[in-house]
Amino acid sequence: MLVEKNGKISLTYDLCPRPGGRRGFTLLEVLVVVGIVSILTAISLPVLTKVRRCAGQLECMQNQRQIVAAVNLFAGDNEGRYPESVATIGRSQWCWDEPTLLTGYDIRSPGLHRAVSEYLGSYIRDASIMVCPNAPRQYKYLQQAWDAGDGWQHPECPPRPDPLYGSYCFFWNYVGYLSRSEVFKGPRGAAYNRTRSTLLVSDYFGYDHWKSRGSFGSSEIFKGANVTEESLISLPFWYRPAGGCGGSAGLQVRLHAGYADGHVATFGSGDVVAMLVSTTPDGKSPNMISPGVFFLPEESLP
Repeated sequence: MLVEKNGKISLTYDLCPRPGGRRGFTLLEVLVVVGIVSILTAISLPVLTKVRRCAGQLECMQNQRQIVAAVNLFAGDNEGRYPESVATIGRSQWCWDEPTLLTGYDIRSPGLHRAVSEYLGSYIRDASIMVCPNAPRQYKYLQQAWDAGDGWQHPECPPRPDPLYGSYCFFWNYVGYLSRSEVFKGPRGAAYNRTRSTLLVSDYFGYDHWKSRGSFGSSEIFKGANVTEESLISLPFWYRPAGGCGGSAGLQVRLHAGYADGHVATFGSGDVVAMLVSTTPDGKSPNMISPGVFFLPEESLP
């Protein structure tokens, strides 16, 4: 503005206009800003989702390393023997159950526990280590169930011993029926046995589970996946109907597995062998109805 002082006229700039002279944003400016923010959000969200998923996979691998270490520590304290599998039903006349069990239905005999935590609780305190971090949701009473061990009873159910199905598969001292008419035998102890697998733990990956009939399911998320319903006795997992998938390989999901020698490996959905739950202790009688197929990494077979 022009200012007269002592007979002289000078030009000055008012950098701080009076309140009455302030100008707000126009509608066009607001729309431009909103549009830019929307574009940046659309660009960044997939990147952030991918980063979060990768972080979950790294955490999953670390979980499995800790589980493998705990099982081997147990063996070191118990003459080289791994814990007994809790994935069974019944006492004297019993059959195998799916390997995702953290707590079984019943104690098989006075000397065998029904809860994994009764074997590994002194080595693993945090129950979140025992489930996949990329599963859709975590179980509300997970830590409570882990701490309760053989005495676990769901607080929202009638008083009774309740099972708990997790999102990892545990294979120490487990026996199953392979699709190629062979028996899968999990490791018994730290000593190597060429007739047995060295696989101790893996992500759940399967087909035709009782929670998602006619579908592939996994603890790791994959393209087009939906979420199974969480129940009082089981964690939810990701699933997708089999139609149009092109078999398990078509899912293109990356999974993880931990072995007795301490290493954790990544395997693809196409690098697997199908296993059925057996109705007999020797693994030679497959259960063709429930609870579906469980996929094991090919490299886990002896």
